[in-house]
Amino acid sequence: MPLETDILIIGAGPTGLGAAWRLSQLEHRDWLLCEASAEAGGLAGSVTDEHGFTWDLGGHVQFSHYDYFDDLMDELLGAEGWLYHERESWVWMRDTFVPYPFQLNLHRLPLEDRWQCVRGLLRLKQERSPENFGEWIDAVFGEGIAAVFMRPYNFKVWAYPPEELSRIWIGERVATVDLERVIENVMRSRDDVSWGPNNQFRFPKHGGTGAVWRALASKLESVHPAKLKMRHKLVKLDTVGHVAYFDNGERIRYRRLLSSIPLDVLVGLSDLTEKLNAASLLLHSSTHIIGAALKGQPPESLRKKCWMYFPESDSPFYRATVFSHYSPNNVPDINRYWSLMVEVSESAHKPVHSETIIEEAIQGMLNTRLIADRQTVHHTWYRRLEHGYPTPSLRRDEALNQMLPAFAERNVLSRGRFGAWKYEVSNQDHSFAQGVEAAEFWLTGAPELTVNDPDRVNSHVSRRSAH
Repeated sequence: MPLETDILIIGAGPTGLGAAWRLSQLEHRDWLLCEASAEAGGLAGSVTDEHGFTWDLGGHVQFSHYDYFDDLMDELLGAEGWLYHERESWVWMRDTFVPYPFQLNLHRLPLEDRWQCVRGLLRLKQERSPENFGEWIDAVFGEGIAAVFMRPYNFKVWAYPPEELSRIWIGERVATVDLERVIENVMRSRDDVSWGPNNQFRFPKHGGTGAVWRALASKLESVHPAKLKMRHKLVKLDTVGHVAYFDNGERIRYRRLLSSIPLDVLVGLSDLTEKLNAASLLLHSSTHIIGAALKGQPPESLRKKCWMYFPESDSPFYRATVFSHYSPNNVPDINRYWSLMVEVSESAHKPVHSETIIEEAIQGMLNTRLIADRQTVHHTWYRRLEHGYPTPSLRRDEALNQMLPAFAERNVLSRGRFGAWKYEVSNQDHSFAQGVEAAEFWLTGAPELTVNDPDRVNSHVSRRSAH
């Protein structure tokens, strides 16, 4: 006979754990959480390799739009469990570092590039509303900044042509142009780094980002023994009979289900496969993460930097993080080692060969002067994530408007980074909030603001993240 539960949660990443945490707070005890892997965290997890180096599954930082998220972070790791950083993000191009945002620091470029960027801004004409992200880039930044930085960088990070992306996701994530400020900075040769929603952030002192979610899972397990079922991978979902089937042969009958696995995967496992052909409209990029464990100390040019963007073709990665800067405990001995973590995007438009990408990444680190020579490399760590980023493609909302309601009609909510497939609310805090709000919706009828009103949510910054 199958197990039975009122609320079944699929996935122990921030979304699933957020739902379980809120259910526990509301004293609702009839729930189960199933996770395919042996450890909580999902895409916000961390790995410590055999040499004692810790790696995140991508370049995560802790920044929040929700007071209750920050309050929980304090509770989980304690006041002494965090390190706090001033953001230093840079763009490497033309053989030099340019502070981010790029358009506010054009004075760092060679004269011809500088003039090309400024000339493009001076020639801007707003003839019609942009219909896609590519047109938005041209309309907001002009042809100079578009050609020098925005178009090459965005293809590297998204792995799709900008014309295939919608513009609705942009919000706070891209600094727009203040022409007077841009020109003044050029004339005064002044660095301008004040913009950004995460110009201050914190990071766990031990265990990488995954330490947060392991701590929350442990807290839940201590209060609700046997409700978190690890190594339970969903293989079939009967939304009519309300039965979930798992790879270990277990079946669980539920009344309501919250899923945080990728929506396209959920459709394929469900009895809605034939009905929801809109799943083919959902686009995503895969992510290759390469960690370089390095001997010695970082060069002075990197000592205070957090992450860097790479728009040019001399490296395969679009972003590099000085991961040992986030916490000295990300390496076994900070006096002897440091670490870099780089990310490479992949799609059908931008193929990547797993067999050669590590070597290509190391060569890219040499080309961009992140490292001086190969002898610096102690070892490398590598992971490919099939679902790296949900792409805000032109037909995404058309697809979501078919799929999410179809599941909801059968008491299934698909939420989280890939569950709701909304890049604009796919950070850790957003994903956690989607789980919290799903639980509140079921138990109290409260609206799910994060998934339904991203602009409203992103207009707020938690009181702690604002300082």
